[in-house]
Amino acid sequence: MIHQLADVQTQHIGPDTTVWQFSIILEGAQIGNHCNINCHTFIENKVTIGNYVTVKSGVYLWDGLQVEDNVFIGPNATFTNDKRPRSKQYPSTFQKTIIRHHASIGAGATVLGGVTIGEYAIVGANSLVTKDIPPRSLVLGQPARIVGWINEDGSPMESLDVDLFQDNQGNTWKLIDSQIKRL
Repeated sequence: MIHQLADVQTQHIGPDTTVWQFSIILEGAQIGNHCNINCHTFIENKVTIGNYVTVKSGVYLWDGLQVEDNVFIGPNATFTNDKRPRSKQYPSTFQKTIIRHHASIGAGATVLGGVTIGEYAIVGANSLVTKDIPPRSLVLGQPARIVGWINEDGSPMESLDVDLFQDNQGNTWKLIDSQIKRL
């Protein structure tokens, strides 16, 4: 369903995707199946959105953003794509930002261009992401720092030791070079 008050210029929107009023989606954008694009959103030309993605109100997705399947982007999350923005001066290419599958971006978070947010990671509300976020990590603050590790359902892993964790399915994980690896 595309609301009659939405301005949708792309032909690349999958079935069962809902676009609410006052959304603007430019011609080159690609949006998958079963997505929910809330009101007061803007999606630029060179943006790819996977399946089952939720984009809440007040989110603007700029050229160079790739959003994989099952991602949640909370209200008023902010993305950038130009390291040195200047009025009426455009880079030859915009920074590429990737949000991996099942990641969640909290309300009001800011994600600087050129980073990758790993699968199942959670960026806490109002956090500032300035560098890559490892898979399954929970990050908070300005700048965002790892404060925990996440199960697939978003709940925290159990800490067994300083660098040893257990997920809610009984698997053991070890922290190696700021990444969590299943043993």
